[in-house]
Amino acid sequence: MNRRGFLRGAAGAGLALGAGLPALGARLRGFGAGPNLSRVEARYYVKLPDREIECRLCPRLCRLGDKERGYCGVRENIGGTYYTLVYGKVCALNVDPIEKKPFFHVLPGTTALSLATAGCNVNCKFCQNWEISQARPEQVEAFDLAPEEAAARAAASGCPSIAYTYTEPTVYFEYMVDTAVRAKKRGIRNIVVTGGHISPEPLAELLGVVDAVKVDLKGFTEEFYAAYVRGALKPVLETIRAVARSKVWLEIVVLVIPTLNDRMDLIRDMVRWIRDEAGEGVPVHFTRFQPMYLVKNLPPTPVSTLEAARRIALEEGLRYVYVGNVPGHESENTYCPGCGKVAIARAGYAIEALRLKKGKCESCGTPIPGIWA
Repeated sequence: MNRRGFLRGAAGAGLALGAGLPALGARLRGFGAGPNLSRVEARYYVKLPDREIECRLCPRLCRLGDKERGYCGVRENIGGTYYTLVYGKVCALNVDPIEKKPFFHVLPGTTALSLATAGCNVNCKFCQNWEISQARPEQVEAFDLAPEEAAARAAASGCPSIAYTYTEPTVYFEYMVDTAVRAKKRGIRNIVVTGGHISPEPLAELLGVVDAVKVDLKGFTEEFYAAYVRGALKPVLETIRAVARSKVWLEIVVLVIPTLNDRMDLIRDMVRWIRDEAGEGVPVHFTRFQPMYLVKNLPPTPVSTLEAARRIALEEGLRYVYVGNVPGHESENTYCPGCGKVAIARAGYAIEALRLKKGKCESCGTPIPGIWA
């Protein structure tokens, strides 16, 4: 079944939304109620003859006739003009530890105002937030939160950053960029949690207004991306390259799934590519898979598999390699590459010790890259 058919069927079956999400408004919307949709003209599309358009926001390059929506389900061609239906329509809003994103080298111990709209431009079979990422905007209850209001709420909540997260921020690009601009004026940083499936031109604009990007590198073969992500690997690698070459901080997360992407030879190829293309100082998180969504037949990732992936990454020269989703594991800590001592001690999302002074190891003075203030 294609995505459009899946969503139609989900709507007809009354798909339950919001289970397990600490979200503001991620609940099934009564279909008798009118949908809360925006009609803000989208950026990055071209008009074609006969009221058709081609979206240029992501590598799918959806070509759509009148009244058709893109793969993401949140952008619609109306009479030859392309509109975003989720501008300022927030379905998830929380104050989270920044370590939950996870960002380990950005403002440790602080909180981020975390927000999302419905929609995604891929369909990961192991998505943890599928209730809102794979839903159409009519299927979730959304609350109006204008860009200036989002920035003001972050300030009032004492959050030094706003995180665009939970679903795929690319699909609410216009809202994200406008919010980031307003947050920046207030001295609030902007961090993006993305699968990296975005076209180069909008990515360049985004990198001009945000401070940090975490890219989920879901595998290292096109076959894996085609079968389990419904996307492509190449654009994700291009995104990682672009972020690494910008002034924006980059971290990478690899969700290690038993039997699907846990071959150690491919992990070695991946970390070599990261080292050569993004640099030895980029933090890489090998994260534990838990059964969910459409992949419930596999067990959680053995901790030993994550530890083996980390050893390979360190052998290949990466300096900051973490084990994720294993609270209390010693590889949650940041170790100084100079003296080997713990520079940041973590237990889950909590910071137990922060031994940095102006971005340098207190013990030996070795610089630790990141955003520390």
